[in-house]
Amino acid sequence: MIRIGSRLTPSLRHYTSSSQRITKFTMSGFYDLSPLDAKGEPFPFSQLKGKVVIIVNVASKCGFTPQYEELEELYKKYKDQGFEVIGFPCNQFAHQEPATNEEIVQFCKLNYGVTFPVLKKVDVNGADADPVYVYLKSQKSGLLGFKGIKWNFEKFLVDRKGQVKDRYSSITKPLSLEKTIETLLKEEGGPAPTATTEATATATADAAKPSGESL
Repeated sequence: MIRIGSRLTPSLRHYTSSSQRITKFTMSGFYDLSPLDAKGEPFPFSQLKGKVVIIVNVASKCGFTPQYEELEELYKKYKDQGFEVIGFPCNQFAHQEPATNEEIVQFCKLNYGVTFPVLKKVDVNGADADPVYVYLKSQKSGLLGFKGIKWNFEKFLVDRKGQVKDRYSSITKPLSLEKTIETLLKEEGGPAPTATTEATATATADAAKPSGESL
């Protein structure tokens, strides 16, 4: 470690603290993360166990903002099968998300009918990047190995076991990921069957058996 006298230079001190911070968050698992929602309350990722998840950095004044519509379409179609979409507003790209958290949530609902969680506005790059993005970028690099987020509406796809399976650029339309999502939803690691699901399965099996035979 390079020192000038007995102290680190400001740039080296910043580099050291940033490196320690990255190491801390990358050693944690996906389900250990707990960002804040739009109201400032914890949103623990432990509640996402067994689900397929798309995480996307969003903005309301971007050319890609209409992707909200396709994200919502996917969410509505597959949420009952264990699919989740999580939006993270970010103002780091051309200041295209200047609104407050409350205004962002209202914008999403009024203009695109968004019902999936849109959490607290965060940084996705730099020293103040949210731990979620520190972790995601450490797990999957972008084009040519570049780890930083390049623009709004980059997407990370996480499987039922909390593994970051892939990363998609802003130009990738959400609906183009539908087949991949369906494949991941069929993989093991999903939520345990509910009592209702088990009862339905039993009733179906009983109905299929010849009369007089029981399970």
